[in-house]
Amino acid sequence: MSYTPISIDREALTIMGVPFPSLEAWESAAAAIGSNMFEGYEPTRRGIEIIRDYTTGKISFDAFIRAAVDKAYAN
Repeated sequence: MSYTPISIDREALTIMGVPFPSLEAWESAAAAIGSNMFEGYEPTRRGIEIIRDYTTGKISFDAFIRAAVDKAYAN
């Protein structure tokens, strides 16, 4: 398994083109995604959107878990 870099833009607050509402939300998501990538997680744009929505309170923890179980992040 190899590490594949993803596009991140601190100035535009985007990860894989997904916009974040604040630097704090962006940093939190970037740290979590980066850490998990070393464990084998392969992020997708949809996965980044789900992480953003959870970390910013747009979706609940239950919805976040359902997305993971349903593998909604793979789209």
